[in-house]
This record gives sequence, structure tokens and C-alpha cells, in this order.
Amino acid sequence: MEERTAELMADEAARATMHASEFDHDFLAAHLTDERRKSGLLGEIREAIFGAQDGLVSTLAVVSTVAGATSDRYPVLVAGIASGLAGIFSMAAGEYIGSKSQREIFDAQIVEEREEVHERPGEAEAEVAYMFEEDGLPHEQALEVARIMAQHPDVLLKTMVEKELGLAVEEGGGSPLQGALIMGAAFGLGTIPPILPHVFLENELAVLISVAATLAVLFGIGVVKSRWTHRSWWASGFEILAVGAVAGIAGYFFGNVLPIILGAPEVAA
Repeated sequence: MEERTAELMADEAARATMHASEFDHDFLAAHLTDERRKSGLLGEIREAIFGAQDGLVSTLAVVSTVAGATSDRYPVLVAGIASGLAGIFSMAAGEYIGSKSQREIFDAQIVEEREEVHERPGEAEAEVAYMFEEDGLPHEQALEVARIMAQHPDVLLKTMVEKELGLAVEEGGGSPLQGALIMGAAFGLGTIPPILPHVFLENELAVLISVAATLAVLFGIGVVKSRWTHRSWWASGFEILAVGAVAGIAGYFFGNVLPIILGAPEVAA
């Protein structure tokens, strides 16, 4: 591992002194493919973290609330499993509809930009030049770069879409269905730690272990996330742990207080 790290550092140091013309296309293609692959993982990581955290916290709130109302673990398990199944389909469907709708809106905006490039090329060129000038290029150089791009309408379109709208002409990352499956699966896995202790244990001990397991998994999610964020593993872990704990406490609090406020009858033990 140390030898591999030393080789990578030496390779990076060598590339730091190279001119742009010295890089061959095979290296650039492989490097950019790897960078784009890593970037494409961001959406999947977000969906997995969001789904797992929601599954953990919402399920813990349900089973803890029911466990506080009855000493019979059967209704606790039924409530937890029912909540988990409902959450899996709800989160997956919500992610699918949301992602698909967003992509359709993006595609419509890209069509409008494409029409501008073909029907009003001078306006499109001027916009690109202005955006480069906003980025810090001198006025004349910005005009020259935009003029060169205008000779290639597809390049001009991609630049307009990416800089003006913050979008990509070609859809990147996973499909809405893939995102929905990741979200649903992550939520389902997140329901296991809060429910599992109630399968084998009863009453307060099951609740305590359920809470401890949920908090431990939340911390673990933060630690795993730090691999991509390059933050301190303990800071990342405690961040998600704290957010999840606050959400869980709020859910448990309102789950117990609201029935009293609304005058709901107590559940018989």
C-alpha cells in the first residue's frame, strides 16, 4: 500500500511539470472517465444516505412509540414492519417521480437553448462571451473564445447549457428507476436495526438496544461518507448521528405528546 501511494505521488509530481501538449489522449480519456464516474456516484451516495437515515429514524420513532404504549412486542413488530414497507414504496416512488420530473424539465430547457443556438446564433455567442467575462476573462479574449465556439454549434450549446443553466446536455448518473431502487433499498436496510432487537427482546431492553443500534449505524454512515467528502471520519460520523438523533427525538416526542393533546385513548398494555 505504501509503495503504491509513493508511486501515485511520484506520478502526480511528474504530471505537475508537464505542458498541456505533452498529455496523450489515452491518458486524458481514462482520467476523465474515472473523474466522471466518481462524480456520477454522488447522486447515488446521496440517495443511499438519505434513504438509510430516513429508514433508521422514522422506524425507530414508530417502534419506540408503540413500545412505550404496550409491553406486547407483537404490535411493535407489526407497526415497525408496516411502517418500513410503506416507507420503502413511498420513498422509491417519490424519488422516481421527482427525478423523472426534474429530468423532463431539464430536457425542455435544453431544447430551448438548442433553438436559440440555431435560430439566434449571435445572441448565443454574445451570452457565452459575457459568461466567460463574468468568470474573469478579459473582454476581447472572452469574445474570441465565444467566436471560436460559435463555429461549432454543439460545443456552443453544451457550454451555454452547462454555464447558464448548470445542466448537462447528456444525462449523467443513474436513471430515475435506478435512483428509486437505491432509495427504496437503503430505506429498507435502515429499518432493520430499529426493528431487529424487538424480535428477540422485550420492553425497555429492546428499546434501549434498538436506540443504540440505530445511533451506531447512523454514526457508521457518517464514517463511510467521509471517504468521499475527505472530512474527518469522527466529525462526519457525529454530524449524521446528531441530525438523526434530533429527528428521532422529535418524532418520538411528538408521537407521545400529540396523542395526549388530541385526547387519544391509551393503548392497553
